[in-house]
Amino acid sequence: MKLLVTGVAGFIGYALANRLCARGDDVIGIDNLNDYYDVALKNARLQQLEAFDNFRFEQLDIADTAALQALFRQHRFERVLHLAAQAGVRYSLENPRAYIDSNLVGFGNLLECCRHHDIEHLVYASSSSVYGANRSMPFSTADNVDHPISLYAATKKANEAMAHSYSHLYQLPSTGLRFFTVYGPWGRPDMSPILFADAITQGNPIKVFNQGRHRRDFTYIDDIVEGVLGCLERVAQGNPDWSGLDPDPASSSAPWRIYNIGRGEPVELLRYIELLEQALGKSTAKELLPAQPGDVEDTYADIAALTADTGYQPKTSIEQGLAHFARWYLDYYAKK
Repeated sequence: MKLLVTGVAGFIGYALANRLCARGDDVIGIDNLNDYYDVALKNARLQQLEAFDNFRFEQLDIADTAALQALFRQHRFERVLHLAAQAGVRYSLENPRAYIDSNLVGFGNLLECCRHHDIEHLVYASSSSVYGANRSMPFSTADNVDHPISLYAATKKANEAMAHSYSHLYQLPSTGLRFFTVYGPWGRPDMSPILFADAITQGNPIKVFNQGRHRRDFTYIDDIVEGVLGCLERVAQGNPDWSGLDPDPASSSAPWRIYNIGRGEPVELLRYIELLEQALGKSTAKELLPAQPGDVEDTYADIAALTADTGYQPKTSIEQGLAHFARWYLDYYAKK
């Protein structure tokens, strides 16, 4: 299969491209290599992928309409995995324009290219952040998501709506995945595992927001990859039982689907830090602070629909996952 992976130098995009290349697919990966976080880490991921003969990288910004159109004309992609986005909830308070350009303009460009080039299936990253002010646990795709509490979340909700319009108007099969707190080797340095690991190994106090009472549905990267590939293979189809009189928010009469992808077992932040300290063999002080604007207090995924439709079954415990992460962290950062 010939695939386009956007955001290929990012954490999840890299992991997916690695697995696709290993199983023999032809992968074209694109990324704009912006400096939101350490570009050296992005380049190190790309260096791993360049070992595959069936991988090709192009530096490209999805907000660049002409460049993206030229890429689709040059390559006859069969399916698209869209992971490119301006990430980060807190950064959206500082630089909202970056989210508009990448997550809205860029996603619109991608939909247009998929429409005009007969893409068999578009699988794209949404986020658990779309649940916003919702307090019903576990988060279900049957829940209302009309109250995002960050611009990042609002752009992801918009992506789901934009994709639905293209699925309805042009019969473009699309599947959106609401990721829940992905972690593991090669993870983003602006996320808690590396931020906490830096503090622990350097003996600095950890800033723990919301007094550490946050609960997160931490999902190991290998489990995420298996879930995404399961969705990629299952091309979205219209739900024959869907009714506008009693609409299911996660499906449609159009070939469009929304799934949660997480572990389904939330862990309190302080417990997570304790397990990471054990994996690293060190501990440090904690500075307990109030919650930050835009943060969702708890995330907890109802993954029943994804399991029923694709057989998705996360296998990595938080203890195992943090042990794998700690080994990579100590090895990678020791070499820098």
